[in-house]
Amino acid sequence: MMPFVAAAEDAHLQRLDTTHSGRDWEAVGRLDINGTGFCTGALIAPDLVLTAAHCLFNKSTKARIDAAQIEFLAGWRNGRASAYRYVRRAVIHPDYVYDGAVSTERVRNDVALLELQRPIRNTTVVPFQTGKRPTRGEDVGVVSYAQSRSEAPSLQEVCSVMAQQQGILVMSCDVDFGSSGAPIFSFSGQEPRIVSVVSAKAEVQGDRVALGTALEESLVLLRAQLASGQGFNQAPPPSTNRIQVGQGRREMGAKFVKP
Repeated sequence: MMPFVAAAEDAHLQRLDTTHSGRDWEAVGRLDINGTGFCTGALIAPDLVLTAAHCLFNKSTKARIDAAQIEFLAGWRNGRASAYRYVRRAVIHPDYVYDGAVSTERVRNDVALLELQRPIRNTTVVPFQTGKRPTRGEDVGVVSYAQSRSEAPSLQEVCSVMAQQQGILVMSCDVDFGSSGAPIFSFSGQEPRIVSVVSAKAEVQGDRVALGTALEESLVLLRAQLASGQGFNQAPPPSTNRIQVGQGRREMGAKFVKP
Protein backbone atom coordinates (compact mmCIF):
# COMPACT_ATOMS: atom_id res chain seq x y z
CA MET A 1 0.00 0.00 0.00
CA MET A 2 1.29 3.45 -0.85
CA PRO A 3 2.48 5.33 2.27
CA PHE A 4 0.75 8.59 3.15
CA VAL A 5 2.77 11.08 5.17
CA ALA A 6 1.78 14.73 5.45
CA ALA A 7 4.46 17.07 4.14
CA ALA A 8 6.48 18.64 6.93
CA GLU A 9 6.49 21.99 5.13
CA ASP A 10 2.68 22.25 4.91
CA ALA A 11 1.57 25.78 5.72
CA HIS A 12 -0.78 26.55 8.58
CA LEU A 13 -4.24 27.94 7.91
CA GLN A 14 -4.38 31.70 7.45
CA ARG A 15 -7.71 33.33 8.23
CA LEU A 16 -8.70 35.79 5.50
CA ASP A 17 -10.79 38.05 7.69
CA THR A 18 -9.54 41.45 6.52
CA THR A 19 -10.01 43.28 3.24
CA HIS A 20 -6.28 43.18 2.57
CA SER A 21 -5.77 39.47 3.25
CA GLY A 22 -8.88 38.40 1.36
CA ARG A 23 -8.73 40.65 -1.69
CA ASP A 24 -7.26 38.01 -4.02
CA TRP A 25 -9.86 35.43 -3.01
CA GLU A 26 -13.17 37.27 -3.41
CA ALA A 27 -14.32 34.75 -6.05
CA VAL A 28 -14.34 32.03 -3.37
CA GLY A 29 -17.59 32.16 -1.47
CA ARG A 30 -19.87 30.41 0.95
CA LEU A 31 -22.82 28.49 -0.46
CA ASP A 32 -25.75 28.77 1.94
CA ILE A 33 -27.96 25.78 1.31
CA ASN A 34 -31.65 25.99 2.12
CA GLY A 35 -30.91 27.45 5.55
CA THR A 36 -29.69 24.09 6.82
CA GLY A 37 -25.98 24.10 6.03
CA PHE A 38 -23.25 25.43 3.83
CA CYS A 39 -20.45 24.43 1.49
CA THR A 40 -17.66 26.30 -0.27
CA GLY A 41 -17.77 27.27 -3.94
CA ALA A 42 -15.65 29.23 -6.39
CA LEU A 43 -16.54 31.40 -9.36
CA ILE A 44 -15.04 30.16 -12.65
CA ALA A 45 -17.12 32.46 -14.87
CA PRO A 46 -19.26 35.51 -14.04
CA ASP A 47 -22.31 33.25 -13.71
CA LEU A 48 -20.82 29.82 -12.86
CA VAL A 49 -19.83 28.44 -9.46
CA LEU A 50 -17.85 25.22 -9.07
CA THR A 51 -18.51 23.03 -6.03
CA ALA A 52 -19.03 19.43 -4.91
CA ALA A 53 -22.08 17.48 -6.09
CA HIS A 54 -22.94 16.13 -2.64
CA CYS A 55 -23.61 19.71 -1.49
CA LEU A 56 -26.82 19.57 -3.55
CA PHE A 57 -28.41 16.81 -1.46
CA ASN A 58 -30.30 16.90 1.84
CA LYS A 59 -28.55 14.64 4.34
CA SER A 60 -31.73 13.85 6.25
CA THR A 61 -34.24 13.27 3.45
CA LYS A 62 -31.69 12.09 0.88
CA ALA A 63 -33.39 14.29 -1.71
CA ARG A 64 -31.92 16.65 -4.28
CA ILE A 65 -32.11 20.24 -3.01
CA ASP A 66 -33.93 22.79 -5.16
CA ALA A 67 -31.18 24.88 -6.73
CA ALA A 68 -33.23 28.04 -6.15
CA GLN A 69 -32.76 27.51 -2.40
CA ILE A 70 -28.97 27.90 -2.68
CA GLU A 71 -27.29 31.29 -2.37
CA PHE A 72 -23.69 32.10 -3.28
CA LEU A 73 -22.04 34.67 -1.01
CA ALA A 74 -18.92 35.78 -2.89
CA GLY A 75 -16.06 36.71 -0.57
CA TRP A 76 -18.24 36.23 2.53
CA ARG A 77 -16.37 37.72 5.48
CA ASN A 78 -17.62 38.71 8.93
CA GLY A 79 -21.26 39.14 7.97
CA ARG A 80 -20.82 40.75 4.55
CA ALA A 81 -20.28 39.52 1.00
CA SER A 82 -18.89 41.25 -2.08
CA ALA A 83 -21.86 39.89 -4.05
CA TYR A 84 -25.01 37.90 -3.29
CA ARG A 85 -26.57 35.64 -5.92
CA TYR A 86 -29.16 32.89 -5.81
CA VAL A 87 -28.66 29.86 -8.03
CA ARG A 88 -30.75 29.50 -11.19
CA ARG A 89 -29.97 25.87 -11.98
CA ALA A 90 -27.40 23.21 -11.16
CA VAL A 91 -25.88 20.19 -12.88
CA ILE A 92 -23.85 17.36 -11.39
CA HIS A 93 -21.50 14.87 -13.01
CA PRO A 94 -23.69 12.39 -14.96
CA ASP A 95 -21.95 9.43 -13.29
CA TYR A 96 -22.25 10.76 -9.75
CA VAL A 97 -24.31 8.59 -7.41
CA TYR A 98 -25.04 9.75 -3.88
CA ASP A 99 -26.18 6.32 -2.67
CA GLY A 100 -25.42 2.71 -3.36
CA ALA A 101 -22.37 0.49 -3.07
CA VAL A 102 -19.25 2.02 -1.56
CA SER A 103 -16.79 2.97 -4.28
CA THR A 104 -14.16 5.53 -5.13
CA GLU A 105 -16.25 6.42 -8.18
CA ARG A 106 -18.58 8.48 -6.02
CA VAL A 107 -15.72 10.65 -4.84
CA ARG A 108 -14.12 10.85 -8.29
CA ASN A 109 -17.34 12.26 -9.79
CA ASP A 110 -18.28 14.51 -6.87
CA VAL A 111 -18.41 17.78 -8.79
CA ALA A 112 -21.16 20.23 -9.77
CA LEU A 113 -21.65 23.50 -11.64
CA LEU A 114 -24.14 26.10 -10.45
CA GLU A 115 -25.50 28.76 -12.79
CA LEU A 116 -26.32 31.97 -10.95
CA GLN A 117 -29.52 33.98 -11.44
CA ARG A 118 -27.40 36.92 -12.61
CA PRO A 119 -23.69 37.18 -13.47
CA ILE A 120 -21.39 38.85 -10.95
CA ARG A 121 -19.83 41.87 -12.61
CA ASN A 122 -18.10 43.26 -9.51
CA THR A 123 -14.54 44.26 -10.43
CA THR A 124 -13.22 42.90 -7.12
CA VAL A 125 -14.70 39.45 -7.77
CA VAL A 126 -12.61 37.99 -10.58
CA PRO A 127 -13.42 34.40 -11.65
CA PHE A 128 -10.61 31.88 -11.42
CA GLN A 129 -9.25 29.89 -14.33
CA THR A 130 -9.05 26.13 -14.09
CA GLY A 131 -5.96 24.05 -14.81
CA LYS A 132 -4.62 20.55 -15.31
CA ARG A 133 -4.63 17.92 -12.62
CA PRO A 134 -1.54 18.25 -10.41
CA THR A 135 0.98 15.43 -10.10
CA ARG A 136 2.09 13.53 -7.02
CA GLY A 137 4.40 15.64 -4.88
CA GLU A 138 3.19 18.94 -6.33
CA ASP A 139 2.36 21.77 -3.94
CA VAL A 140 -1.21 22.99 -3.96
CA GLY A 141 -3.38 25.19 -1.75
CA VAL A 142 -6.99 25.41 -0.61
CA VAL A 143 -9.33 28.26 0.30
CA SER A 144 -12.34 27.12 2.30
CA TYR A 145 -15.00 27.85 4.84
CA ALA A 146 -15.57 25.28 7.57
CA GLN A 147 -17.76 24.59 10.57
CA SER A 148 -15.36 26.28 12.98
CA ARG A 149 -14.54 29.15 10.60
CA SER A 150 -17.79 29.83 8.78
CA GLU A 151 -17.64 33.63 8.93
CA ALA A 152 -14.44 34.06 6.94
CA PRO A 153 -12.48 31.86 4.56
CA SER A 154 -9.11 30.38 5.44
CA LEU A 155 -6.16 29.85 3.13
CA GLN A 156 -3.68 27.00 3.35
CA GLU A 157 -1.24 28.14 0.70
CA VAL A 158 1.01 25.09 0.81
CA CYS A 159 -0.10 21.50 1.12
CA SER A 160 0.86 18.62 -1.13
CA VAL A 161 -0.54 15.99 -3.46
CA MET A 162 0.32 12.74 -1.68
CA ALA A 163 -1.10 10.30 -4.23
CA GLN A 164 -3.36 9.81 -7.23
CA GLN A 165 -5.50 6.70 -7.18
CA GLN A 166 -8.35 5.90 -9.57
CA GLY A 167 -8.75 9.54 -10.56
CA ILE A 168 -8.83 10.80 -6.96
CA LEU A 169 -6.26 13.18 -5.50
CA VAL A 170 -5.15 12.47 -1.94
CA MET A 171 -3.77 15.66 -0.38
CA SER A 172 -2.35 16.79 2.94
CA CYS A 173 -4.62 19.88 2.96
CA ASP A 174 -6.47 20.77 6.17
CA VAL A 175 -10.22 20.55 5.57
CA ASP A 176 -13.25 20.14 7.83
CA PHE A 177 -17.04 20.14 7.71
CA GLY A 178 -18.10 22.99 5.40
CA SER A 179 -15.01 22.64 3.21
CA SER A 180 -16.93 20.52 0.71
CA GLY A 181 -16.60 22.01 -2.75
CA ALA A 182 -13.64 24.17 -1.79
CA PRO A 183 -11.26 24.95 -4.65
CA ILE A 184 -7.83 23.35 -4.69
CA PHE A 185 -5.33 25.70 -6.34
CA SER A 186 -2.11 25.22 -8.22
CA PHE A 187 0.34 28.10 -7.89
CA SER A 188 2.74 26.87 -10.57
CA GLY A 189 1.79 29.64 -13.03
CA GLN A 190 1.50 33.41 -12.78
CA GLU A 191 -2.02 33.19 -11.38
CA PRO A 192 -3.59 30.55 -9.13
CA ARG A 193 -5.70 28.04 -11.05
CA ILE A 194 -8.31 25.65 -9.71
CA VAL A 195 -7.15 22.08 -10.30
CA SER A 196 -9.52 20.13 -8.05
CA VAL A 197 -12.49 20.38 -5.69
CA VAL A 198 -12.60 19.07 -2.13
CA SER A 199 -14.90 16.07 -1.94
CA ALA A 200 -14.13 14.48 1.42
CA LYS A 201 -11.83 14.37 4.37
CA ALA A 202 -10.15 11.24 5.63
CA GLU A 203 -7.72 9.75 8.07
CA VAL A 204 -4.97 7.46 6.86
CA GLN A 205 -2.70 5.90 9.48
CA GLY A 206 -3.73 8.65 11.89
CA ASP A 207 -2.96 11.50 9.47
CA ARG A 208 -5.70 13.83 8.25
CA VAL A 209 -5.96 14.05 4.48
CA ALA A 210 -8.31 15.55 1.91
CA LEU A 211 -9.75 13.94 -1.20
CA GLY A 212 -10.16 15.94 -4.38
CA THR A 213 -11.98 15.25 -7.61
CA ALA A 214 -10.57 15.45 -11.12
CA LEU A 215 -11.77 18.46 -13.12
CA GLU A 216 -10.74 18.52 -16.76
CA GLU A 217 -13.08 15.91 -18.23
CA SER A 218 -15.78 16.61 -15.65
CA LEU A 219 -16.00 20.29 -16.58
CA VAL A 220 -16.45 19.41 -20.24
CA LEU A 221 -19.41 17.20 -19.32
CA LEU A 222 -20.94 19.74 -16.95
CA ARG A 223 -20.70 22.60 -19.43
CA ALA A 224 -22.30 20.39 -22.08
CA GLN A 225 -25.21 19.69 -19.74
CA LEU A 226 -25.75 23.39 -19.17
CA ALA A 227 -25.53 24.09 -22.90
CA SER A 228 -28.22 21.48 -23.56
CA GLY A 229 -30.59 23.14 -21.09
CA GLN A 230 -30.30 20.68 -18.20
CA GLY A 231 -30.35 21.60 -14.53
CA PHE A 232 -33.94 22.73 -14.07
CA ASN A 233 -36.19 20.77 -11.69
CA GLN A 234 -34.32 17.52 -12.11
CA ALA A 235 -35.59 14.43 -10.33
CA PRO A 236 -33.48 13.83 -7.22
CA PRO A 237 -31.41 10.66 -7.09
CA PRO A 238 -30.96 8.97 -3.68
CA SER A 239 -28.17 9.97 -1.32
CA THR A 240 -25.78 8.97 1.43
CA ASN A 241 -23.51 10.98 3.67
CA ARG A 242 -20.71 8.63 4.62
CA ILE A 243 -18.13 6.61 2.75
CA GLN A 244 -16.31 3.72 4.42
CA VAL A 245 -13.36 2.38 2.52
CA GLY A 246 -11.74 -0.87 3.51
CA GLN A 247 -8.39 -2.55 2.97
CA GLY A 248 -5.93 -2.80 0.11
CA ARG A 249 -4.54 -0.48 -2.54
CA ARG A 250 -7.88 0.17 -4.25
CA GLU A 251 -9.48 1.43 -1.06
CA MET A 252 -6.33 3.04 0.38
CA GLY A 253 -7.09 1.67 3.88
CA ALA A 254 -8.92 4.83 4.84
CA LYS A 255 -12.21 5.97 6.26
CA PHE A 256 -13.60 8.96 4.39
CA VAL A 257 -16.24 11.33 5.73
CA LYS A 258 -17.64 14.18 3.68
CA PRO A 259 -16.45 17.54 5.04
